[in-house]
Amino acid sequence: MSRKKERTVIVTGAAQGIGYAIAEAFVNNGDFVAICDINLPAAESAANKLGNAKGYKVNVADEEDVKSFVQLLTAERGNVGVLVNNAGLQHIDKVEDFPVDKWRLLIDVMLTGPFLMTKHALPFMKEQQYGRIINISSVHGKMASPYKSAYVSAKHGVVGFTRTVAIETANSGITVNAIMPGAVRTQLVEKQLAKLAKEDGTTEQEAHLRKTAYETYTGTI
Repeated sequence: MSRKKERTVIVTGAAQGIGYAIAEAFVNNGDFVAICDINLPAAESAANKLGNAKGYKVNVADEEDVKSFVQLLTAERGNVGVLVNNAGLQHIDKVEDFPVDKWRLLIDVMLTGPFLMTKHALPFMKEQQYGRIINISSVHGKMASPYKSAYVSAKHGVVGFTRTVAIETANSGITVNAIMPGAVRTQLVEKQLAKLAKEDGTTEQEAHLRKTAYETYTGTI
């Protein structure tokens, strides 16, 4: 079966950073991209810049929101060919100081989010016997670093979730993979550096270099 026709691609957290770059690559490949973000104006702005795309407000941690979005998209487009679970955020604190509401938020967005998006996209992929699910984990899906207990836990969970769905869909024409990027100086990382520097008693530049050097030394980038 030919896959040269335009696919419908969902990218979560695609208004900026890695998500935007992923969306841009799919548009350049000739695909239509649904730019999903909690910030609708930012999603629409990103879609306008990319061209063959549309912005949607989606809270990936809310099942009804996700379900409504997938139903709307499939009604508009008729199919879902690719799902990229990219939405993420960060909070840095020692475990004993880590607020429970921040823990729950990070787990909800980065682990429950991929689960919900996959849960509601899969029936359409199975019906068409074709689908590509790409989960953006992190080097922290394999290793830990201090002050990021929720982020590390979520990204480890994404790897396990990916493996499970890959097994369940192996005979359905669907592939499921996780990508583990190293340090990328996006706005998300920029916002971390001040807190990391404060915790370690260094400058922000030193914090960035220390973070990158540690990940390189451990063989994760």
